[in-house]
Amino acid sequence: MKTAFTSVMLIAFVISTLLLVAADASHSMDAIQQQIVSKEREELDSLKTGDLERFANLLADDALFVDAHGPASKAEVVKNVAGFRLLDYSMENARFVPFSAESGLITYTVTEKGISHGKEFAAHVYVSAVWAKRAGRWVCLFSQETAAK
Repeated sequence: MKTAFTSVMLIAFVISTLLLVAADASHSMDAIQQQIVSKEREELDSLKTGDLERFANLLADDALFVDAHGPASKAEVVKNVAGFRLLDYSMENARFVPFSAESGLITYTVTEKGISHGKEFAAHVYVSAVWAKRAGRWVCLFSQETAAK
């Protein structure tokens, strides 16, 4: 009888420990998602305010960006956004895939209005971005934008 009771107590302890670990991991992934969404918004807000230094600091030096014009480096993107200003944007349908405790992929749809090289524009775009924590700060490593149809 004592052996059965001890076995039941051991199983209950193992199960409760596993549930606590799983809950902690889920909370941790939620926190990472919130940080990455916040950084993605910070990136968009810097394009709205015209703070190119802030924008550039959110990008990894070895980052790669892809849009309808093809791939571009950080330097090329920073140079191009000098003539770009968001007036308004909204992020919708955000989804997140964690890669690790310090990295993940976010996808979302952005509806935006702005001025690009002197011309007004409005766009509806699918965005995917990979973010990682490097040297204690979050940076975007990769981003792809696809015009929505």
